[in-house]
Amino acid sequence: MIEFAMPALGADMDEGMLNEWLVKPGDTVTRGQIVAVVETTKAAVEIECWHDGVVAELLVPVGQTVAVGTPLAILAEPGEKAETSAKPATTAVAGPAPEAAPVGHRLWVSPVARRTAASLGVDLKTVSGTGPQAAITLHDVEHAAATAHHEAPKAAPPPRQVATEPQSAAERARARGVAMRASIGAAMSRSKREIPHYYLSDEIILDTALAWLSEQNAGQPITERLLPAVLQLKAVALATQRFGEFNGFWRDDHFEPAPGTHVGVAISLRGGGLVAPAIHDVAEKQLPELMADLTDLVGRARAGSLRSSEMSDPTITVTNLGDKGVDSVFGVIYPQQVAIIGFGKPAQRVVVVDGGIRVATTVHSSLAADHRASDGARGALFLAEINRLLQQPHEL
Repeated sequence: MIEFAMPALGADMDEGMLNEWLVKPGDTVTRGQIVAVVETTKAAVEIECWHDGVVAELLVPVGQTVAVGTPLAILAEPGEKAETSAKPATTAVAGPAPEAAPVGHRLWVSPVARRTAASLGVDLKTVSGTGPQAAITLHDVEHAAATAHHEAPKAAPPPRQVATEPQSAAERARARGVAMRASIGAAMSRSKREIPHYYLSDEIILDTALAWLSEQNAGQPITERLLPAVLQLKAVALATQRFGEFNGFWRDDHFEPAPGTHVGVAISLRGGGLVAPAIHDVAEKQLPELMADLTDLVGRARAGSLRSSEMSDPTITVTNLGDKGVDSVFGVIYPQQVAIIGFGKPAQRVVVVDGGIRVATTVHSSLAADHRASDGARGALFLAEINRLLQQPHEL
């Protein structure tokens, strides 16, 4: 028998609330299958199973909040007799065990929208989602509530909310923001307390890369055009293949190199806060595929619908604040990673090239790295390799 436990969904997560089971005792599951949905302070995260087997027992009921590492279910391994629990289903899940649902047909709901719907008495099954992948957003729920109120003005008023519950959408959003900031603050405090950071920066001339992008994007529909951010992600991933000490984890007082490059992308959320889910195997992907993955990831992150593998296994993080107007950004490393790369705003600047002065479009890159896993000399070479790759975009 195998215990399937609550995964760690990032350095700033200590616990999560089980929102939904997508399997029941007796179901056969495969590695990578989505079996549950857990709500954190940042998103509703789809939990993937990491083993093949048969569900023997569900241990945590829907609606319960549990700590990372808490067993959620028991699986029988392939070939092992699955003795499903004789307990009534209500001891394992809140109400009858739900039928397994195809992932493509399940209801996508952001955490704040789910909470708001519960407080306003809105049936989510009646709401049409306008977010990515038809996700139901806070705006959708509030619109549905207002429409219902307009159509039935003489309906009895809803029960009074418990005094401890926020009474308005703005108050609920503020409460959620406070919880998210507390989680982020705890993770970043741990990072600064435990990780001996060092910082380096470089200025990268982008003229060649931007000209190459213009050629690639010529005649392409706007939805298929490549952005400079995709070149940056690919350059970072390829550079880690030469400088592997920046791609992995510091665990149990030693560095563990990662077998692949899963780049965490820092994404600001519309309601405040940020997440940094991973795009997997970035070094192996072609640029159009990487662009599609980035677009999809940003959309789902802002709709509050991410997967556990995206949250739990970034091997290095990239943060890009160029669209916010800053020249440089020096990140704080996400434990247990050992490096974060930052990119600022591309801008025209005066530079010296081959002994001459000219105006070029440049961007400031930065590296924050863990001194236990690398040193400044290697960090300088790592940034130089990223610079070299962006001067030769055809290599990407």
